[in-house]
Amino acid sequence: MIALYSRRRHQRGLTLIELMVAMAISMLITLVAISGLLISQRGFRTVDAASQLRDNGRFASDLIQRLGVQTGFRDRVFAATQRTGANTAAPNVFGFNNALMDAAAPLGTPTARTVSEVGYGSDILILRYQASETFPGSGVSDGSMIDCAGNPATALAADRDDRMVSILHVAINQGEPTLMCTYSITGAAPFTTTPVVQGVENFQVLYGVASTAAGTGDSPVSYMRSNQLASNDDWRRVRSLRIGMVLRGPLNSAQEKAAQTLYPFGLAKNSATGAAG
Repeated sequence: MIALYSRRRHQRGLTLIELMVAMAISMLITLVAISGLLISQRGFRTVDAASQLRDNGRFASDLIQRLGVQTGFRDRVFAATQRTGANTAAPNVFGFNNALMDAAAPLGTPTARTVSEVGYGSDILILRYQASETFPGSGVSDGSMIDCAGNPATALAADRDDRMVSILHVAINQGEPTLMCTYSITGAAPFTTTPVVQGVENFQVLYGVASTAAGTGDSPVSYMRSNQLASNDDWRRVRSLRIGMVLRGPLNSAQEKAAQTLYPFGLAKNSATGAAG
């Protein structure tokens, strides 16, 4: 006869050492998961900030390009007639080098920027142009011309020198350096100022100037800073613009923390001759 015996197994609890080991493993797994999540979020913020920077740069470039194309435009009734007498009107393109615009007098002489302030090296760009009629003699603007805020022009010019003005410059807005737009539909007070693109630390302009020598054509032969153009006659020879900007993302959006020195135009910006390049 075979006797069968059953042994009852009694459940035992964890010892203190086993419990501490289990807790340590759980905490390690949790820390790894949290670290992965933080790294993922940081990468997402960096990619998102980079995408926003590209969009901001593209928007600013497109806006300035359109304003540049408009600059110097005169309505048909004024463009078809010759000016009589000396040209005393302000040039269609004007600017100031390394300057902070005076909000009380946007077209006046600005304040020079100091090395320690945000936006050091940033320029002021002033562009003038007229609105366009739907057809000659209609007395109605076709809305194709815009100011630097994107508003279509509604008022037609009263004479050949009656032009709207758009001013692009850098100022602090809501604690951030921002590319600002100051505009007037009449070219005089009152002026309106509005932000265009936030995070613009530096805004620089070089002016492509045509030669006065005979037989050289009307294309720019050199690119100069505004302080290298001494007279209104020099400004009237401006044929193109080169725009350089340094944009920054939101706080803590960059993974690289080391300070960097950026030159939008390279060292040619500081050249004494204004040679192209």
